[in-house]
Amino acid sequence: MIYIKDNFLHERLLDSFNNDTEGFNEVKFPDKSFWVKELIPEVIDRICDKLSSIEGCRVENVLSFIREAKKGQDNDWRIHNDTIINGVQPDRAIVLYLSEDNNEGLNGTAFWSHKKHGDTYTGNGVEEFNKILKEDSNDSSKWNLKSIIGHKQNRLISYPCEYFHSKYPNEFINSRRVLVMFYKTIK
Repeated sequence: MIYIKDNFLHERLLDSFNNDTEGFNEVKFPDKSFWVKELIPEVIDRICDKLSSIEGCRVENVLSFIREAKKGQDNDWRIHNDTIINGVQPDRAIVLYLSEDNNEGLNGTAFWSHKKHGDTYTGNGVEEFNKILKEDSNDSSKWNLKSIIGHKQNRLISYPCEYFHSKYPNEFINSRRVLVMFYKTIK
């Protein structure tokens, strides 16, 4: 299940994220780069507390950061799912839109169905999964667009980590800043 919570953060905290323009670091992988900023533990704890209240159980952070995409930076589709993060299989992920929606046209988070595998990967192992990530993630002809949840400042979306998704569109002219968290629910 996907759920949406508008006005998730207190306005002062949201402003502090948007006024802090320093500290984004490029994280390089062989086939991609991300521009991210770390979160302080107090903020992670506050978000986990709010999510715990929504989920009705304890929420445990697996990995969280602020991510920035803009023209010429982080502009691939990279359709994927997040089944293993830091050696852990998280239950859910969030995207919290921090920046104002200052990009023209529809933008936000897209959910996709792979033409062979469907909405989630239930295939036969790591080799096939890695092939999807390496060969299919930027080839939109191998996917059907299922839905787009529109960008709205201070909107949180939470979804199961196994869902295929991407940012939408793949490239932004103006800066798009989101807080991303992968988490486990502890019943």
